[in-house]
Amino acid sequence: MPVNSILGVFAKSPIKPLQEHIDKVYDCASILVPFFEATIAGDWDSAVAQRKQISQLEREADALKREIRLNLPGGLFMPVERTDLLELVTQQDKIANKAKDISGRVIGRELLIPVAIQGPFIAYLTRCLDAVELAKQAINELDDLLETGFRGREVELVEKMISQLDAIEEDTDDLQIQVRRQLFAMEAELNPVDVMFLYKIIEWVGDLADLAERVGSRLELMLARV
Repeated sequence: MPVNSILGVFAKSPIKPLQEHIDKVYDCASILVPFFEATIAGDWDSAVAQRKQISQLEREADALKREIRLNLPGGLFMPVERTDLLELVTQQDKIANKAKDISGRVIGRELLIPVAIQGPFIAYLTRCLDAVELAKQAINELDDLLETGFRGREVELVEKMISQLDAIEEDTDDLQIQVRRQLFAMEAELNPVDVMFLYKIIEWVGDLADLAERVGSRLELMLARV
């Protein structure tokens, strides 16, 4: 979105650019599923193409983040603080950055998820992305919250989403432990360097859910200040 366009959006609602950003972030992170499915199938040409899509969406999200930081008005007549909105976009942006890091590391080494843990790994990744999707849904309720003066049913709905985010994050912690245990059991069969990178990829995938939970926490803090 051009700067003059985003300024026009801010004049109508400072929430809309934040929502556009989280939508872009989710689109970026969600490509990790077909990306890993391509690597599992041994289709590295497709994986490289998916990686390029992730990188492009990460750049677009980063550009939106910079425009929001530069153009978010200082004198907002809103029940929320400008600093809270800036912190939200920072946390959101970290999700896209992490997705780019994950895909880059896998492509760089042509790192293959071992057959024995491919199913559990995809289930773990999908659950982490559930957290990102729920964070997106919560942020996309902000305009309705604004219209209702941050009161009533909309607040209850967002608070429920935040609680669900915490539950999903706990699920992903459990799934991460299971995947790591399965990898530990087969370490002797694998290249030691690959094992080291696999543990890092497992950790970074979990970071997607952790970062989504942080978005929820920042939103919860913002609501508590209203």
